[in-house]
Amino acid sequence: MPFLFKPFDEMTPADYADLGFKSGLEIHQQILTDKKLFCRCPAARYSDVYDAEILRHMRPTLSELGEYDGTALMEFKTKKEIIYRINHETVCTYEMDDTPPFEINQQALDIALEIAMLMNYKLVSEIHIARKQYLDGSIPTGFQRTTIVGIDGWIPYKNRKIGLIQLGLEEDACREVSDIGHERVYITDRLGMPLIETVTEADMRTPQEVADVANILRRLVRSTGKVRTGIGAARQDVNVSINGGTRIEIKGVHRIPLIPLLVYNEAMRQYALLQIKEELLRRGINENTFRSVSADVTAMLTHSTWDPIRQAIQRGEEVHCLNLKGFQGILSHPTQTGRVFSKEISDRVRVVACLTRLPNILTSESTEEAIDSFAGRKIRNAVNATASDGLILVWGNPTDVRTAVQEIIIRAREAYTGIPSETRQALADGTNGFERILPGADRMYPDTDLPPLQITAERIAALEQNLPRPTWEREAEYAARGVPGHLIEKIAAHPQATLFEEMMQLKGLEVSWIIRYLFEYRIYWRRRNLPPERISDAMWRTFFQQAMQQPALLEGGKDVFESWLNNPQQDFTSLLKSAAKGNESTAKAGQYLDTVLQNSEGTFATKSKKQRWLMGRLMERYRGKIAGRILSELIYERMQKEGVAP
Repeated sequence: MPFLFKPFDEMTPADYADLGFKSGLEIHQQILTDKKLFCRCPAARYSDVYDAEILRHMRPTLSELGEYDGTALMEFKTKKEIIYRINHETVCTYEMDDTPPFEINQQALDIALEIAMLMNYKLVSEIHIARKQYLDGSIPTGFQRTTIVGIDGWIPYKNRKIGLIQLGLEEDACREVSDIGHERVYITDRLGMPLIETVTEADMRTPQEVADVANILRRLVRSTGKVRTGIGAARQDVNVSINGGTRIEIKGVHRIPLIPLLVYNEAMRQYALLQIKEELLRRGINENTFRSVSADVTAMLTHSTWDPIRQAIQRGEEVHCLNLKGFQGILSHPTQTGRVFSKEISDRVRVVACLTRLPNILTSESTEEAIDSFAGRKIRNAVNATASDGLILVWGNPTDVRTAVQEIIIRAREAYTGIPSETRQALADGTNGFERILPGADRMYPDTDLPPLQITAERIAALEQNLPRPTWEREAEYAARGVPGHLIEKIAAHPQATLFEEMMQLKGLEVSWIIRYLFEYRIYWRRRNLPPERISDAMWRTFFQQAMQQPALLEGGKDVFESWLNNPQQDFTSLLKSAAKGNESTAKAGQYLDTVLQNSEGTFATKSKKQRWLMGRLMERYRGKIAGRILSELIYERMQKEGVAP
């Protein structure tokens, strides 16, 4: 019985097993350094302001074996003009490939080694810098400098281990500003920033497992406090394959929650493409029998009322029709949620022929009545079409439209061979689109500008001394210590987790208070533009140790910290002492409570409302002077005496 692809929410692990689903991750994470990786320009000084623009064209070159890279040839066909916007404060002549690289940033290398140890990698004894080809223009040199610091690692997941192939340290690419027609614009402030690339084995068996593993790796690197956070600081590439398919890479997934739907749609797409292959072979269409006919049909559409074609002709563009013999029904075959096979062709035309104005094609299986029957008959005659054929109209300037026709033929030929090796672009609706041909294995080669660098045992030993515990060990301990379940993962991944664990060892301090100060108040202060990063670990230790002796400080400590954050010139210890001196006795609080009860007017609907009202009055007077727990006990005692204990 043939496999039935179910809606996303109805797919089960057994369904994915039947598909032969496999997936792996390549996670790129910027690390927290002052300088870039191979020059001394500042890192992470983002700005859209630029002082100059540089124009370049990329062209393919023969390898040592006399071969051209497929990706390079594809990019060359686009005839792109690459424009780099540069700011003199964030780039130098190195990024523009006018001077050799500096030695590798040692701070970045240390961070990469630390993270590799956390992921159980086997560290290399010597690093070698290599060049990895990047031919889309995102790096002005046409290559990225990269090195491997660890191999053969693992992380735990459920009851098994997820294999990690390698951890690389490399430089980031430019930020894309726009890509319209034959012009692609980049800004170079991000260029050259250090990042690590974590490559997993294809060990994930369902789309949700891919997201789970991505989250584990995310929390693990964040726990070091040595990686950048925020939009664009981490980018996931997801590799997907099913039985009979091939590895497809979905690039640039910025948000982990998008991964499951993206992966599901790619599995669906591959399954659909395999169905199309089988159908074409059943029809007898293969390498030897494939035929296509194309013709310029502009003159036949001069009276078209369909806006895309009418406007194209007004601009002086040509309209060509391509007849794919025997492809009737194939162009409308569903491939992803809400998408059909003709979208695969449209994407290729958009990227390679640079026909970016959408729609850029019209097929004989389109739902809209775009071409009148008279023009339609003339077009079908021009390309010798029969009822079993699939027709595609494409329009653009003469050069681009001819490129588009050739790309359509290439993509149609790939349909009867199965699933082409591609890099796909993640889209916001959970589907994906063509980005480029998947680069070959020979895209990396040694860099002769930089010598090998030995990683000594002494260096590793020094880094190990300050290595945080893996997040999965922390999470198990927090659960045992009563940390609320919804906070366990967040705290374990937080850079303050080590300090949190130290403070949990102090006797008499409730875990909830430590969490409130180290994590919840931090968020509150940051929103009020009071940077909590100013508070040193020594200040936190002083506060909590003092609070052990005088628990009332836990009630008023927030005000102490805010006072200091507003004026960091103050002596923090003196502020604490002043707050502690303000403590008053429980007896005085009891006397005040009696006065409040005597003078209270009116009645309360419930006992609990009266209790809350009394607590509010006492807290107004004794916040930071007497612990709230003690005040609550006083109220309970008084109400018990009145015979109305809550």
